[in-house]
This record gives sequence, structure tokens and C-alpha cells, in this order.
Amino acid sequence: MPTLYEWAGGMSAFEALTTAFYREVLKDDLVGPLFRGMDPGHPKYVAMWLAEVFGGPETYSAERDGYRHMVRQHLGRAITEPQRRRWVNLLMDAADKVGLPADPEFRAAFASYIEWGTRIAHTNSQPDAHPPLEAPVPHWGWGVAPPYRP
Repeated sequence: MPTLYEWAGGMSAFEALTTAFYREVLKDDLVGPLFRGMDPGHPKYVAMWLAEVFGGPETYSAERDGYRHMVRQHLGRAITEPQRRRWVNLLMDAADKVGLPADPEFRAAFASYIEWGTRIAHTNSQPDAHPPLEAPVPHWGWGVAPPYRP
């Protein structure tokens, strides 16, 4: 059975996703301010993170220090619930735009992680948050609905 990473189209699919996504994020009045002045490599780093989460190479862990680095990127940012939701919506729009698989099984698994991950980021970003700084990178799979192959 292919991983979600493989089903999505590999690294090039995740890089296309994050490039298209952050192009829109930077223009957005609600969530854009969170990313003003971001490192030009940020879309690539997020693609690496997503690739690893969905069963691809562990490049984010090897080159960016894994979960420890990711969680620190959200500390103290005070992400609001409307910003979190906009981020999710813009990412789902980008997934459509770049042609990530639209089958229900893939999109359910993809959306499940995005919803879970953004809720973690939202919680960890609050001023009074004290999240654990050491944890494994989550690895997301198909859940209960593997891909249908006729």
C-alpha cells in the first residue's frame, strides 16, 4: 500500500503545494501578518515537514531538528482561531489548485492531519503555553479508509 506521501505525488507535490499556499498566505489580511518577513525557504521547509509526516523521507528531522524546531516556530505567536481556520482553508484551496489527489480517502487523511496539526500549533502558540519540546514527528497514515483501487 502506498504511503500518503507516495499517493500525493512525492516531494514535488508537497513543494508545489506549499509554494502555491504561501503565495496566497502572504496576500491574506488575516493570516498574512503571521508570515511577514518569513525566511524565503519557509515553503520548502513546510513541504519537508509535511512529506515526513505523510510517510516520505525524514529530511525535516535530519536537516531542521524535527519536532523540536517545528514546535518552537509557533511559541508566543498567539495564533487566533480565525487565523488557524483561514490557514486550513487556504491550504485546502492550494491542494485543489496544485492537483493533490481529490479521492475521499486521501483527502480525509490529509485533512485529518491538517486539522490536528493546526490545533496543536494554535494551542502551542498561546502566551501561557508550555508544550513539550521533545516529541517525535507525527506519522500520518490512511486511517480506516485505505485507497480504493479497482
